[in-house]
Parts: sequence; structure tokens; C-alpha cells
Amino acid sequence: MASNKNLLLSHFKIADIVTEKSKILDLGCGNGDLMQYLEQTKKVNAQGVEISEDAIYKCVEKGLCVLHSDIDNSLDSYPNNSFDFVILSQSMQQVKKIDEVFKQCTRIGKKIIVSFPNFAHIALRSMLFFKGMAPVAKALPNQWNDTPNIRFFSIKDFENFCNYNGYKILEKYFISNSKYVHVMPNLFAQQAVFVITK
Repeated sequence: MASNKNLLLSHFKIADIVTEKSKILDLGCGNGDLMQYLEQTKKVNAQGVEISEDAIYKCVEKGLCVLHSDIDNSLDSYPNNSFDFVILSQSMQQVKKIDEVFKQCTRIGKKIIVSFPNFAHIALRSMLFFKGMAPVAKALPNQWNDTPNIRFFSIKDFENFCNYNGYKILEKYFISNSKYVHVMPNLFAQQAVFVITK
């Protein structure tokens, strides 16, 4: 979904944000690369939620704790403030019940870390404008009919979502071509990392 270098930089930034020995829940943890990295570098107590059986097998091979479930229906059983951090890394655009998931995340986690591809990046805008086709790029390699994404939103969309729903944005970082973007991120950033709380 994200280019490898941008994804790696977003993982590094998430690791910078997460405090040592904290308790984390990684929603849509995939093959567990981020969880494993956090366990190794920050000694966190990590748990994941993942729907793909193939990804779960890879997590288990790495010795990671993962629940086989989808994000939309697996959060109401967790007690309030169960985790220091709830992480949605490259998974929010695949969530169906986004409002409910965020309510649950802010209930069970003290802070929420969200990373996602920016669908308003200039290269994607140009492809749609000049070619008249759904964008395909390193950050979004799938064709329109073969993508796991059901939501296509921008940095500005997410900021508006947070403001409308009363979520506080504590930190935000923007990435493109393996570097941080500081000017007009909604146009020039390929990836975003946000830290929010209620």
C-alpha cells in the first residue's frame, strides 16, 4: 500500500512516539512487522488484531500475540483504558464503521496513533486529472477493482474528521520520498502519521 521506504519511515516515527514498556494494540497488524519492531526497540507489551489468516501465520511465526478478527467487530470487549496506545497503521482506509471504531479506540486507548496514505497527493491528483483514471502509484499499487481500500481520504479530510468529532490532535507528521514534509502536506505528502486523543 505504502512504498517501502515511506512505510519504514512511518514505522520509525511510530516507534519514536510509543513509550518504552507501554501496552499497545495494533489494529490491522498485517504480518506483524511493526509490532515486532516495537517489541524489539521499545520492549512493549503488544497485541494485534488481523483478519487475514496468511498474515496471522506470519505473526505467529514471529512469536507475536494476534487475535483473528476484523477491526469493526472486535473492540467492544476490551475494558476502558486497556492500552497506552492503539495503533491503526495503514489500516484505517479499510475500516467500514469508522466512527464506531474511533469511539472504541479512544475508549480503550489513552492515545491513538494513525498512519495512512494521503489520497490528495499531487501525483494522484495529476493521474486522475490528466489520465482520467483511478490513481495507481507506489503508495497505492492496486487497481481500482483489486484494492482493499474502501475509503479514499486526504490529510485535510482526517483533520476535519478529528475537529468535527472532538478528537484532539497531539502530534502530526508528514512523509514523502523518505523525508518529512513541512510545507503544504495535503498536496505534497504521501503518508501521514497522527497522534490523537479524546
